Amino acid sequence: MWQWNPGKDAPAVRRFGSFTGELYRIANWLKACGVRTVAMESTGVYWIPLFQVLEERGFEVYLVNARHYKNVPGRKTDVCDSAWLQYLHAVGLLQGSFRPAQEVCAFRTVLRHRRELVQAASKHIQHMQKSLDQMNVQIHRVLSDITGVSGLAMLDAILQGQRDGRELAALRDGRVHATEDQIVAALEGDYRTEHLFTLQQSLASYRHFQGQIAECDRQLRELLV
Repeated sequence: MWQWNPGKDAPAVRRFGSFTGELYRIANWLKACGVRTVAMESTGVYWIPLFQVLEERGFEVYLVNARHYKNVPGRKTDVCDSAWLQYLHAVGLLQGSFRPAQEVCAFRTVLRHRRELVQAASKHIQHMQKSLDQMNVQIHRVLSDITGVSGLAMLDAILQGQRDGRELAALRDGRVHATEDQIVAALEGDYRTEHLFTLQQSLASYRHFQGQIAECDRQLRELLV
């Protein structure tokens, strides 16, 4: 970290670790030096803990995109980079990136996590479809959504040992467009143990992620209050 104060005789360079205690040491040092504004590079998500500590301590933090200041050749070390960043900040040539209020950041964090959970759940739907294809059980070809009420009821019954097509078709919801004969035909297949095992695993994983998505929804509603 490079720090310079016009009232001091010379710039100061100090090296800090990344543990939380070290981040507070950075804030304490900058306060002791009379620093009011800080420029820092945004790198992945690693800048977030330090940014939050500095912001909580009352510093005005400029979050800078590395592409906006790294066009100078020959500056390849961390110390040189920080010195160059400090110089550009001192002469007013840096523009901080926009960062919304903490409430908005919290909401976005949970929302992004929810999106990743939805993507993970969709992969397990594909795994279920693959297991069914390998057994030539084509129920997902005649139902619009294998994870709907009818699809899940039939999958549960199959995993519990039911093989009678008529019994399975009777589990369909009244809104299903496919006829009973179509569903019975689609349910005929080669039910092998290994594919039933992967089907059960994929279904359990899908439900696990659905539970986590529901928890995210509850958290999002609380953040909106």
